Amino acid sequence: MLRLIDTHCHLNFNLFQNDLVNVLERAWDNGIERILIPGIDLDTSRRAVELSEIYPKLYSAVGIHPGEALSWDDNSLYHLIELAKHPKVVAIGEIGLDYYRDLAPRDLQMEVFQEQLDLAADLEKPVIIHDRQAIEDVWLRLKEWQAGLKRKAIKTAWRPGVLHSYEGNIELALKAIQLNFIIGVGGPVTFRNATERQKLVSSIPLNGLVLETDAPFLTPHPHRGERNEPAFLNLIAKKIADLNNKTLDTIAEITSDNADRLFAWGATV
Repeated sequence: MLRLIDTHCHLNFNLFQNDLVNVLERAWDNGIERILIPGIDLDTSRRAVELSEIYPKLYSAVGIHPGEALSWDDNSLYHLIELAKHPKVVAIGEIGLDYYRDLAPRDLQMEVFQEQLDLAADLEKPVIIHDRQAIEDVWLRLKEWQAGLKRKAIKTAWRPGVLHSYEGNIELALKAIQLNFIIGVGGPVTFRNATERQKLVSSIPLNGLVLETDAPFLTPHPHRGERNEPAFLNLIAKKIADLNNKTLDTIAEITSDNADRLFAWGATV
């Protein structure tokens, strides 16, 4: 039986509020075993936790996205700590830097990013990393952070996090995997003009990949233009299988094992 895990899906967004039950039914029918819902601010982090309480196969991450860095205040860290105590919260995220939209000053993005990296270290949880046109600064911070985890013998040094919707080059991807990070691969790998991304996915070890939809965004081919949803994850897995001359079942099993290792959410749901 096909076993797929969607490691990044925004079911906590309003675009799913009217038909969430149907979306989940389609996901289960298409072999999705688990779905991880990241927050982008305190409200969506709370909603992610609420959904994970209702549905056994849903898990959550809590964090402040760089595009929401202006919302950070003296109480933000306290609220994230309280949310992260929930047993279904398996990561801190979506956090990072975004120099493409630049919705917050870069020094503030850096400060908020570092605060949440420190939080993840304290809580011994992996991170879900957002990067848009900021890979050099993101990677500099992550290298230093992971080295600190290792020096302190914090267990997440061996499962520090995922580079969500990775947009860097092959060389950096290999360096990240050497430091135990995982590369998140989503819908864009299926796009017809995505030759560089496809080359990357076929050039890095399969034990360094996890699958993600980033729904409702980044809908894979042939559904571009529609709202993305976790049921489409098998299209991403199939493309990766084709690029690596593997079966769909093999890719599903390897990437699901990688997600299990990264998020340590147990063997059963």
